[in-house]
Formats: sequence, structure tokens, C-alpha cells
Amino acid sequence: MSRLHVVSGKGGTGKTTVAAALALALATEGRRTLLVEVEGRQGIAQLFETEALPYEERKIAVGPASEGAAPWGSSGAPSAGDPARGGGGRRAGGEVHALAIDAERALLDYLQMFYKLGSAGRALKKLGAIDFATTIAPGLRDVLLTGKACEAVRRKDKNGKFVYDAVVMDAPPTGRITRFLNVNDEVAGLAKIGPIHNQAQAVMRVLKSPETAVHLVTLLEEMPVQETADGVEELRAAGIPVGGIVINMTRPALLDNGDLDIAARDARGGVAKALSEAGLGGARRGGLAERLIDPLLEQAREHAERVELERAEHAELTALGLPTYELELLPEGVDLAGLYHLARDLRKQGPI
Repeated sequence: MSRLHVVSGKGGTGKTTVAAALALALATEGRRTLLVEVEGRQGIAQLFETEALPYEERKIAVGPASEGAAPWGSSGAPSAGDPARGGGGRRAGGEVHALAIDAERALLDYLQMFYKLGSAGRALKKLGAIDFATTIAPGLRDVLLTGKACEAVRRKDKNGKFVYDAVVMDAPPTGRITRFLNVNDEVAGLAKIGPIHNQAQAVMRVLKSPETAVHLVTLLEEMPVQETADGVEELRAAGIPVGGIVINMTRPALLDNGDLDIAARDARGGVAKALSEAGLGGARRGGLAERLIDPLLEQAREHAERVELERAEHAELTALGLPTYELELLPEGVDLAGLYHLARDLRKQGPI
């Protein structure tokens, strides 16, 4: 099972919300997940209603308890004596930790790890050398961000167990996700030897392995669906594993197929009959029912057109041959309770 879940999507599709819900969904039965932010927007802190995240891993939530649900993110289940297992077959949630990766701090970590610069690294920061380095080599920033996330994936405790069962990255938008993830390949090619080459190769081994899955978030609209299809093609061409497609903010069809046909045909007679059966007196000239027909038909036509478009876009996504998951639109917006609701919906739809 994948241990690094990269979540991307066109702007406005709710990728940060989906990444947060996925991190909660994976934090089940005592498991620990790390939710990583790389764009500096502090979107995770806002969703979890907490203060801005520092450059350190911090526990921000407990995963929802599960009722005999299949585990996500790693195989196996807690033993009978595991403290994560509650009474009555109900299993307690795990932990969600979060980290907002800062490229500058990540570079200092990198310099200390490979070159043991210590205070010299801090001096470089004061001199502005770090800004200079990331400016003349823009790809270096992405190397540092992906490298930090992959380090968390590989990290083990003193007993040799992985510190995190899963790492979820709220990644850049679909339009640049492939280059963001693949930049280490370019760096490894430029630096033929040395720690930079070795680090880049180690990162790419994680990103191109079965440990990784890139999930794309979309809406049932033409532009997001097309960008998702393009993103899948680019990721596959780069050899980066694609996981699933999350269709976000779905809305139920308010009319059944028969009613949609009536709306599409502009069938005044059918509407008049329905109004009559509802006790509104049919469609007598000048009556209430007659005044209602046109507004009702207009709304029904708009709804029928939307449903038809969404069905066509859904078929486009299905044709990509990837698992799809659907999350409903929350009319009141996504607060912390809504986030847990979405996490439970993801879990019900099976391992992602």
C-alpha cells in the first residue's frame, strides 16, 4: 500500500480540503499520518482551526474512530491488546500531525545533514545566500520540499518502526505537479556524483515506487476534468504512480430521469398535470399554477443541462481507468466537523 499520498488538483477544486480529509481518513486504528503543506498558504491550519503551522511536526487532530473498517495506508490490524482498539469492536482513531515545509529551513537542514555547516549555515541565511541559491536554481526549491516529505516517509524510530504510517502532501496544482515531482530526476542528471546526486536519487526512488500515489482532485466541470486528464497523461509519461481521482463537491440529481426528460422537452402539459396533482388547480389561464410553470421549467431545464454535462464529464474521468471517489458539496462550507464528515465518506469508499 502507498505510504506517500500526493494530492493535487486544479485551483478551486478543493485539493487542500481533500488532502486534509484523506489524512484524517488514514489516521485510523492508532495509525499516525503526517499532513505536509508545501505552498506556504497555511491552508491546513485554517481547516483545522489552529494557529499557523511552524516548521516543525505538530499533532493537530485525532482520526475518527472506526467500526471494524478496513485499515488504510498500511497492512495489518492492531492486536487485541493494542491500545488503539476500543471496547465493543470500536477502534479509536490515530493521530494527524502536520508540517508546513519552508524551503529556506529545509535548505539549512540539508546543508547541516550533508555538509555539517552548523553556525556557518545560519551565517549564510543572514547573508541572503539561501535566497540567492533558490533564485538562481528554481528547481532547488522543489527538491528541498519533496526531499523533506520523502525523508518523513522513510524515517524510522529507534525500534526500527516507521514513524508515520502514511504521509499526505498537499501539493502544487495539477498544471505543474509532474515537474514538481520530477525535478529530482533533473537534478540527479546534472549532479553526477556527491550528496546532491545521492539525495535526488533517493527521493526519486520513493516518488517512482509503489510507496507513492498521486491523487488528482477535480470537479465535474470541463476545465478541471481536462486538466485532470492531462495531468494523468503527464504523470504516467514521467513514470510517477497515479492513485485515484477524487471528484469533489458533487451535487445530487434533484429530478429522476423521467422528470429530466420532461424538463428537456419543455413539456408544459406534464408540469401542469403535476401541479394539478399537487393540489394547485392545474394550469388554468391566470391561475397560480400557470404563473408557476415557466419559472419551474426554467429551473428544471438548467438542472437537466447541468446533470447532462456532469454525466458526460464523469464518463471522461471513468475512461481514464483509475479508481474514482466522490465527496459531496457541503452547503455550509467546510468547517472542522465537515472535514471529519468528508474523511468518513472517503473511508466508506475503500482504500485510496
